[in-house]
Amino acid sequence: MDRDELLTNAAERAASYLRRIRQRSVAPSDAAVAGLQRFSEVLPEGPSDAAEVLKQLDEVGSPGTVANAGGRFFGFVNGGSVPAALAANVLAAAWDQNAALRVMSPVAATLEDVALGWIRDLLGLPAESAGSFVTGATMANMTCLVAARHALLARSGWDVEAQGLFGAPAFQVIVGEEVHASLRKAMAMAGLGRDRVTTVPTDSQGRMQSDSFPNLTAPALICIQAGNVNTGAFDPAREICAAARESGSWVHVDGAFGLWAACAPERAHLMQGYGDADSWATDAHKWLNVPYDCGVAFVRNRAALYDALNLQAAYLTPGALRDPMQWTPESSRRARGVEVWAAIKSLGRTGLAEMVERTCKHAQRFAEGLHAAGHTVLNDVVINQVLVRFGDDATTQAVIEAVQRDGTCWCGATVWHGQKAMRISVSSWLTDEEDVEWSLDAILRVAKHCQGR
Repeated sequence: MDRDELLTNAAERAASYLRRIRQRSVAPSDAAVAGLQRFSEVLPEGPSDAAEVLKQLDEVGSPGTVANAGGRFFGFVNGGSVPAALAANVLAAAWDQNAALRVMSPVAATLEDVALGWIRDLLGLPAESAGSFVTGATMANMTCLVAARHALLARSGWDVEAQGLFGAPAFQVIVGEEVHASLRKAMAMAGLGRDRVTTVPTDSQGRMQSDSFPNLTAPALICIQAGNVNTGAFDPAREICAAARESGSWVHVDGAFGLWAACAPERAHLMQGYGDADSWATDAHKWLNVPYDCGVAFVRNRAALYDALNLQAAYLTPGALRDPMQWTPESSRRARGVEVWAAIKSLGRTGLAEMVERTCKHAQRFAEGLHAAGHTVLNDVVINQVLVRFGDDATTQAVIEAVQRDGTCWCGATVWHGQKAMRISVSSWLTDEEDVEWSLDAILRVAKHCQGR
């Protein structure tokens, strides 16, 4: 089989997988998972036929996948892939562009420029902000934090990129009680410490309580959330950013999925004040529904981002236009802007708004149906997140495990204010009313059995 035939075969297998995805269990069967052991072979001594490699990958691997690309996966705020982004991903894989430098790939750099500008517009971020594509929100947070670190230490006359953190002036880092674990990881990687922070109490929805915010006597790094990963709640950005301005502090927004609420007119009020921050981290592979992996970082102070991350070498001749690698932690990198451009081009402002609003309404339907059946919904459903509890911890855990085994849909477990809960995250463009009703019926059926009703 020559290359053209192989690519056609791969496309046919991929299309067949997606055609059947709605009819299969969301979680792979135990037999399919066990079958993955067939990949555990000794290292081949010689070449293998490419068609046979593809056949094994599909026949053994496809059954062992989680149906994240379908409409009934509600775990971990995972989006799917809108058709234009998926197709662009296939074409970009054939292009095999290194998006490090513009001279390496003019098309990758151009599409990245355009896509970043579109996202700034959609999210209501300052036009002067510099942006970059990274792997996900963890690295987007990291990117923003090193820019903040650079700016805050530069004010004290400290060049952190040259001198490191040994002996550097200290500055306060402020987070909420419900800070996401990925932000703590990013703080650790940036040398700021996971636990060397001032923690602000949060309310019943996970929002930072602005009346408990510390008095700032020196510039600090303040990290707020747009969209709590459990409840979907938004911190009071307007009040926090106002306090930060008075002290010369830097406000960073962890908005892995919540920032996209700005796209939907009915949800945009949740984003009030967030445009006053200094940096923002989000994911495109969540609510924008582009293929994994794709995170996005924006920093208002362009010089701080560039100075924190640029790379100079004799063989790297600076160009007149933006070179992507000078604004990101990575040098060699895949052309993530291609899929983002395709997704936004295909959806447009109104299509993206409709997708965000539709998934929020699906979440509301889940909450209404669960509440009507007598189960406890723990959060105010402001966007696409639902937290529900089925009696005590043991029963709730039993329901979660049984729902995952049932395979109609997949919902994850969490702990909220010391209580076990099921988390339902509606993020996929493909989820429709039938998926919601089918999944809701399955959850209620399983819960009734687990509760012995």
